[in-house]
Amino acid sequence: MHRHGYKGRKFNRTRDQRRALVKGLAESLIKYESIETTLPKAKELIPYVEKLITKSKKGGLHNRRQIISHLQTVETGHKLIDEISPKLSSRNSGHLRIKRTNLREGDNVQLAKVSFVDDLTSADDKKSSTGKDNITKKTLPKDKGTTK
Repeated sequence: MHRHGYKGRKFNRTRDQRRALVKGLAESLIKYESIETTLPKAKELIPYVEKLITKSKKGGLHNRRQIISHLQTVETGHKLIDEISPKLSSRNSGHLRIKRTNLREGDNVQLAKVSFVDDLTSADDKKSSTGKDNITKKTLPKDKGTTK
C-alpha cells in the first residue's frame, strides 16, 4: 500500500483520540506557556496552535468562539485571546519554537520542548518577580563604641 495523500501523523490512535490528544497538548501549551512532549507530537502541535494564534489576533466574536471550540476549556481560550495574542502582535507567524531536549528512558524516544518565541512576561511581571520595586533599603544602626 502506498503512503501518498495521507496527511498528518496517526500516533497509533483513532481519529477522535488524535483530536483529543492535540487539543489537550494545545490546552497545556497555552496554560503553561511551555511543555515537553515527544518530537512527533510537538511537530503536529505547532501548526494547530499557530492557526489558533492567528485567529486570536484577528479578534471578533466568531473567531473567539472558534478558538474556544478548538480548546478544552473556555478559560484558556480567553487567556490566548486577551493575554497572549497582544504580546505576539509584532510577529506575523513563527510564534512557537521546538527545541530537542533529551531521550526518554525506557523507550529512548526523542523529547522536545515547545515554547513561545517571544517572552510572554511583561515588564510589570518581571519587576514584581524580582521584588526590586517594592523593597526599600534600610540601613542598620552602627555600633557606637561597644567593642568587646
